[in-house]
Amino acid sequence: MAIILNPPRLQRVTDADGLNRIEVSGTWLLREILPDAAILRPQLAQYAKDTNARWDLRAIQQLDAAGALFLWRMWGRRRPDVLLKPEYEDIFANLATKPFPEPPPLPRDRLGLLVKLGQGLLSFSRNLYAITILAGNLLLDLLYLLRHPADIPWREISANIHRTGSQALAITALVGFLVGVVLSYLSSIQLKNYGADVFIINILGLGIVRELGPILAAILVAGRSGSSMTAQLGVMRVTRELDALSAMGISHTQRLVLPKVIALAITLPLLIIWSDMAALLGGMLSAYLQLDIGYRQFLHGLPAAVPIANLWLSLCKGSVFGMLVALIACHYGLQIKPNTESLGASTTDSVVTSITIVIIVDAIFAVIFSNVGF
Repeated sequence: MAIILNPPRLQRVTDADGLNRIEVSGTWLLREILPDAAILRPQLAQYAKDTNARWDLRAIQQLDAAGALFLWRMWGRRRPDVLLKPEYEDIFANLATKPFPEPPPLPRDRLGLLVKLGQGLLSFSRNLYAITILAGNLLLDLLYLLRHPADIPWREISANIHRTGSQALAITALVGFLVGVVLSYLSSIQLKNYGADVFIINILGLGIVRELGPILAAILVAGRSGSSMTAQLGVMRVTRELDALSAMGISHTQRLVLPKVIALAITLPLLIIWSDMAALLGGMLSAYLQLDIGYRQFLHGLPAAVPIANLWLSLCKGSVFGMLVALIACHYGLQIKPNTESLGASTTDSVVTSITIVIIVDAIFAVIFSNVGF
């Protein structure tokens, strides 16, 4: 008849004399310990703190060297007051006499920081070179399509406009509205102190139309659509679809990358207008509730507070942001190796790089056009 082996278990019991006894039962073999190691380790560590407790191992069904070593390490490599079966005495006696030398200290790498910096610069140079090559291929494809309008991938462009534009209206409107409410609420608290309530229109108008609208829409699109583009191209790499397109003589950049770049260059300025409207609506509502500024007064003072040049600058930034986000997303998608680990890492790198580049380019715009729109 087969013997039923129970899993490893621990139980604290208080004897009649008031002393604690730790009953160890079950099967303490390596294959049985590993599934429950995350539960057993904290229990053993907690019980081992009681130096006066007696450990009762007589109920153990089977014990191997790995199980004994597991208990020994949790005891702090010292033998407590323990009750054992005679056949297990030799195992723990060997552990008590066997030295456990401390691991040698790891050598200090004095050039580690310099090596990491060099690796980062090398990776940046590789990516910059690859993106430049990709941008050059897109320019050549664009010149070819201008000479051959019949080959323009209208369907791909239309599908990408739908995915990156109309499907993103809800999230951009919601985030824009909430940002407008928060900005208006915080600004109104300070303006009340100086009796400058009417300047809430200037703050919201310039802040949202010139800066927050483009940045907000670009970051949302980079996180939503940019990651989707990278993952789409990455899956095509994993499933060998890109290799099949190359075998058929179909250009990756012309059929996959260029439609995405054109679509985002079109949809991001439109999303900026949409998010600006939602943010101004939220700011106008908060201004009415906090400062008692009517809707008609807000809308009447907005054109005077925000010159039209700010809107055109915002739309130009939107087109540039859209092209950069799509270009970076497609670059990382084409660099993915045919394995799932590379897919996840490249998607993360795509989003982080896109958001970083958007912020850097926005700062460049702010410096170059510092005298425009005021």
